[in-house]
Amino acid sequence: MEEPKYRIRAVHTASTITVYQAYAPEIGLPAARHGRFPATWKRDRMTWIKPSFLWMMYRCGWATKEGQRTVLAVEITREGFEWALRHACLSHYERDLHPDRATWKRRLGDAPARVQWDPERDLHLRPLPHRSLQLGLSHEAARRYADEWTVAITDVTPLAREIHTLTRDAPDAAAGLLPEERPYPVEDGLLSHLCPQPAAEPPPQDQGHTSDSTGPEVHRCPPATGSRRLIRMITARPPGTIQT
Repeated sequence: MEEPKYRIRAVHTASTITVYQAYAPEIGLPAARHGRFPATWKRDRMTWIKPSFLWMMYRCGWATKEGQRTVLAVEITREGFEWALRHACLSHYERDLHPDRATWKRRLGDAPARVQWDPERDLHLRPLPHRSLQLGLSHEAARRYADEWTVAITDVTPLAREIHTLTRDAPDAAAGLLPEERPYPVEDGLLSHLCPQPAAEPPPQDQGHTSDSTGPEVHRCPPATGSRRLIRMITARPPGTIQT
């Protein structure tokens, strides 16, 4: 079943969504240990969060790139995540979404968040046809992300390294360890200002076939299930505490 080109897929609960970031150990380790970002985390700079584990692996090279050797799973409130989406601007100009380039550039400069859609990645980090959301947070959004929206921070660097090792000789086992990222439910209009519209398909040519219906047949694909991710990552923490 074909995956829609633009859709958010993530680990999520009724109240939270998990996003990923990679940092140098001096920032990532204290953040995971204390369940919050340390004072050295710059709240006045843009930070990018990624709901896709595999896109994060592509970006950080399976936690091998300099300054990205600690991978964090950051659980944040859905309320905060959706606030950022509502106030975000697409990171590039789209004729169907913006009246003109000047208007888009002004909106981008004023927005506390921005969105770009990059090719999703498979287990071997090869690009896929559908896109993965990247959400950039700055100013108010970055401060609220660090100090209000964050519920839990988990160091998943060992998981990343284990999966990477298995991809070489046991890809099925590696896939079985991936976090289960399901389609994220969005209310009508939440992404309408952030998703470029696909080109309309031309009407089918009449090939001389007959039909019993009074009008043209319309075929609609049911939503994809997100079953590529085989099992969910289970992170247990005592009630009322923040997991490290």
